[in-house]
Amino acid sequence: MQGIVITGAGAGIGRATARAFLEAGWRVALVGRRESTLVETAAGHGEALIVPFDVSEPEAVAAGFAGIEAAWGRIDGLFNNAGIFLPSGMIDEIAVEDWLGLCNVNITGMYLCARAAFGWMRRQDPQGGRIINNGSISAHVPRFGSAPYTMSKHAVTGLTRALSLDGRAFRIACGQIDIGNALTDMTARMPEGVPQADGRKAVEPVMDVANVARSVLHMASLPLDANVQFMTVMATAMPYIGRG
Repeated sequence: MQGIVITGAGAGIGRATARAFLEAGWRVALVGRRESTLVETAAGHGEALIVPFDVSEPEAVAAGFAGIEAAWGRIDGLFNNAGIFLPSGMIDEIAVEDWLGLCNVNITGMYLCARAAFGWMRRQDPQGGRIINNGSISAHVPRFGSAPYTMSKHAVTGLTRALSLDGRAFRIACGQIDIGNALTDMTARMPEGVPQADGRKAVEPVMDVANVARSVLHMASLPLDANVQFMTVMATAMPYIGRG
């Protein structure tokens, strides 16, 4: 049975993806800060392993992955999903403390979890596995007033590219999914209107988060000699193409 670690599994994209993998017969380690939300995601599923820790804390990440390794012995995948965003605003209006908090999760957390998974995949016999980073359409085209989030997601793309190269010798594949307007608590404001590049506020279409879950499952299910390097999945009519 294949096993995958999913961070940010307590809600939104992480929860939907974790449930899709469980329904597909995978073992899933559910990672998040609050045990109660992870238990809700697991919904009593026997192949769910609850592993609460904060991805931004190095000791917690090391201990969490060590516990998963002790329970499973081997890992097939990591969905490096945990991330946060800040309210729209100009860079000079955003508190430095808020920027540092976002970086701790979106950049340091991604790095620490990828580091732990990569090391485990190198050590195991046979070697190999797959890391899927959750980027964003903001990794390609920014939203108005999104400098901190956009910068963090460009960093994720750099991590994806670097691990794709470094992982070749160890049969470690790395890809990235860039998501636009999946309906979760994080994007609940979209149907109410969000700032556009011309200063207007406009309603944006959204898509069912299940589309993201199916996409990640497809990426993870490929044999290691094939890789989806970058996938963009988004609401068809959202203002992405031509938004520059």
